[in-house]
Amino acid sequence: MPAERRLAAGPGRVLLVVYVVFAISAGARALYQIAVQFERAPEAYLLSAFAAAVYLVAAVALGRGARRVALVAVVIELVGVLGIGTLSLLRPQDFPDPTVWSDFGIGYGFVPVVLPILGLLWLRRTSRT
Repeated sequence: MPAERRLAAGPGRVLLVVYVVFAISAGARALYQIAVQFERAPEAYLLSAFAAAVYLVAAVALGRGARRVALVAVVIELVGVLGIGTLSLLRPQDFPDPTVWSDFGIGYGFVPVVLPILGLLWLRRTSRT
């Protein structure tokens, strides 16, 4: 199997599907919030839109076998979820509405904090052959 295809094969296919689902769910939620309630918590809604874009880039990169792009997207995702997760706990007043990454993704069953770790592990595993 070509190296480019390995990223989306086996467990990578499940990872790809989760990224697609998160891109769609976070994106749809952010678009609705930006369109209907933007003045309420603009930073939170824009941050959720950014998270959706990161999920989309990761999904496309995994699907196309673009290892470096996937790595950059997953690292940005990990830094984002750890940073925003920590900030949302230390300064909850700055997050009047939750984002995808608030409280380490509690609103999404903590999948946002686990997903980049799984992504990094998968990228590492598939890089060895």
